[in-house]
Amino acid sequence: MIPRVAFQGEMGAFSELAIRQQWPNGATPVPCRTFPDAIASVRSGAAEYGVIPVENAIIGAVKVALDALRSAGIEVVERSELRVPIHLCLLAPRGASLAELRNVHSHAVALAQCRIFFARHGWLEPAPHDDTAGAARMVAELGDRRVGAVAGEMAAERYDLEVIARHIEDVPANWTRFLVISAST
Repeated sequence: MIPRVAFQGEMGAFSELAIRQQWPNGATPVPCRTFPDAIASVRSGAAEYGVIPVENAIIGAVKVALDALRSAGIEVVERSELRVPIHLCLLAPRGASLAELRNVHSHAVALAQCRIFFARHGWLEPAPHDDTAGAARMVAELGDRRVGAVAGEMAAERYDLEVIARHIEDVPANWTRFLVISAST
C-alpha cells in the first residue's frame, strides 16, 4: 500500500523532496496549508504519516513546526527522522534576468537561509510567503519578470520557471532535519 503523507506547503516544496527520500518506492503527498493542518491530517487518518521540518543547518530550530508538534501532544508520535540537503535557487518566469528582478517571494525560513545572497544583490526585496513552492506557483501565475521566488529546482520544474541562480543558501552544506510522524495508536 502506498502511504498518504501530509506536509505543510504545496507540491514542489522541500517537504515533498523529503517524502520522496523517505519513501523511494512511492507515497502520495498530501499538501496542507499549515503545520497544524498537516498534523491534523495525520491525527484524523486523512494521512497515515506526516513529514515536518524541525531543524535547519543555517537557521536552527523551525519554531513554528515545533510549536505545532508540541500542541499535538501525545496524539502523534515520531516514527523516524531524516536529513535532506537543501539547495535554494532564485526562480523567475522564463526570459527574466537577475537585473530585472525586484521582489523575491519565499517562506521566511528559506529567505533567512539566503541573507548573504540578498546582501550582495541589494536591489532584491525579499517578501515572506506561506511556503517556497507556493511562492514559485504564484510567480509562475503572475508571469511578471520583476517578481521571483526562492525555492528548489523541483519547484522550478513543476511550475515551469527559469533558474536564475543556484545554491544561493548561505552555507553550502545546508540541510533540514524532518520528523516523520504518525497518529498514536
